[in-house]
Amino acid sequence: MTKRTVTSRPAPSRIVARRRRSVLERLSIAVPMLWLAAFFLAPFAIVMRLSLSQTTIAQPPYEPLFDLSAGLAGLLAFVEHLSLDAYGLLASDPLYILSYLRSLEIAAVSTLLLLVLAYPIAYGIARAPQRWQGLLMTLVILPFWTSFLIRVYAWMTVLQRDGLLNDILVRLGIINEPVTWLASDTAIYLGAVYSYLPFMILPIYAALARMDETLLEAAADLGCTRRQAFWRVTVPLSARGVIAGVLLCFIPIVGEFVIPDLLGGSDTMMIGQTLWTEFFANRDWPVASAVAIVLLVLLVGPILLYERLQDRATKEAR
Repeated sequence: MTKRTVTSRPAPSRIVARRRRSVLERLSIAVPMLWLAAFFLAPFAIVMRLSLSQTTIAQPPYEPLFDLSAGLAGLLAFVEHLSLDAYGLLASDPLYILSYLRSLEIAAVSTLLLLVLAYPIAYGIARAPQRWQGLLMTLVILPFWTSFLIRVYAWMTVLQRDGLLNDILVRLGIINEPVTWLASDTAIYLGAVYSYLPFMILPIYAALARMDETLLEAAADLGCTRRQAFWRVTVPLSARGVIAGVLLCFIPIVGEFVIPDLLGGSDTMMIGQTLWTEFFANRDWPVASAVAIVLLVLLVGPILLYERLQDRATKEAR
């Protein structure tokens, strides 16, 4: 007699549970992908298509236009009339090059100031008693409860020639007469540091709060002073938070429009202001789109670098 091998089959309820789990996993992947496609890839494709067009006095103010009714012939004619003239203008006109360099300079200096101010604050909050940390973090986030535009307008009032800052400095005897703060680089740096300080504090605090305190004790046992332990243990372990904070601040400051437009002078033309001028004042949509595309390409580099560092750190941790 031949023996029959009995294979155990999963119960129907387990099969249904696996199918549901599979559907949920696919949805969890599909929803973010659809979100990126709808709100990033589609707008990026539209802006890229505009950057390859040519400016014209019409409505809309660019050509060529794609005629769906013309079919394949219309598509070929559309592709044939695409041009790189807008990018050539960016490379040849010093106005755009100086705007990019100016934006990078202001963003770099502002980010450095933010890091110098935010790290001690985050370190102090992380080392504060547990019952006080929540309150301290609330105080850091508190300015976000007010509109960003209102906060920038408030700085305009403070920095005016007869504003609060000059009044305090004159009363304290630090200056003899009011100083022109508004419409200067100093005002831009003040506005940027004030507006983006929580973005630098939060990731650094998160990295410091996760740090193992026993490592500092081990460093002390090995003969390190508190200063040496800070530079050799605390700073390297908080590097991820520092990099995240730097990117969270540097990237939006490069394309900032409101702060330099309201607090800066006419000689401070950042790329966000140039972009707005080309779109709405000059109605040169192809050049404005090319400005946006080049700006995006410049900012993709730091993001990819951060992702590479994160992947390397994750692999080393394993």
